[in-house]
Amino acid sequence: MNQSPGNLLEIRDLKKTFSIATGLFSRKLTLTALEDINFNVRQGETLGIVGESGCGKSTLGRCILQLLSPDQGQVLWLGQDLTRLPAEEMRKRRADLQIIFQDPLASLNPRMTVGEIIEDPLRTLKPDLSKTERRARVVRIMESVGLLPEMINRYPHEFSGGQAQRIGIARALITEPKLIVCDEPVSALDVSIQAQILNLLAELKDEFGLTLIFISHNLSVVRHVSDRILVLYLGRIVELATGDEIYDDPKHPYTRALLTAVPIPDPKLARQRRIDALKGEIPSPINPPSGCTFRTRCRFAKPQCAEQRPPLETIENGRLVACLRWREIEIPADQEAVLGA
Repeated sequence: MNQSPGNLLEIRDLKKTFSIATGLFSRKLTLTALEDINFNVRQGETLGIVGESGCGKSTLGRCILQLLSPDQGQVLWLGQDLTRLPAEEMRKRRADLQIIFQDPLASLNPRMTVGEIIEDPLRTLKPDLSKTERRARVVRIMESVGLLPEMINRYPHEFSGGQAQRIGIARALITEPKLIVCDEPVSALDVSIQAQILNLLAELKDEFGLTLIFISHNLSVVRHVSDRILVLYLGRIVELATGDEIYDDPKHPYTRALLTAVPIPDPKLARQRRIDALKGEIPSPINPPSGCTFRTRCRFAKPQCAEQRPPLETIENGRLVACLRWREIEIPADQEAVLGA
């Protein structure tokens, strides 16, 4: 099956489940982490993926990189299905597909120097480079991410969280990848440091011609960096649109609820805003609700929502939404500016 022109990555009908043991002699249960996942990533764009904890964001990122094997579906990278590649062939693609992890210090080997950590992917994925060439590339990348070359022989514990994440970014960049999955890369950092790292990623994207998948539970962070935003709920896509469309005219009730949970610095606007609060906790993916899985927390739910699973349909401007009642749900005129503030 051919890949659509302009797409670097296409995900088709992806599904991932996990077998969960409930006790020593109990039968195993099936947890559906992802189901019916279909989307594309265009070359040079940043696709944001948002949702609450447990909705499948990180699992999706790892399936894309083949760190987890999906149960079914395709991961088309430049037209080639990564899920069907032998291990040795997949290893050759690793230079193009990299990841930045959530916890910067936990993702770094404490026994290795910064230089060794950043250089390590080159030893595996670029064996033709000499030691001198590898070290020269490490120094260049360190300067690109805002680390001084004289830090090259220090160890991870000598760095702050923000500096440690710069090391993680340098390690991801060192192989000159085409795509980087950023898995909650700023959630463990202070707010002021978050802004620095987000600005750095935007600069590096332009400098190196990167394509990014940016995973976060924070819509305000995602808006800062993303061209399009994919909203996940309980392992399924509920909305996919441009950042402006998501913020100015959210179609799915879950997207609206996530947006109204974003803090607003203006006290006056904050008081005017109506909060579409989510009811209760996210349901268990082992035993999800029938029909629309969001219906148990949705204030717009009707009896039909329990009987029919909403398809992910294409609406105006090519945006996607999975809601049986999206046409009936309107944002009050006095709330539009506040919701997108």
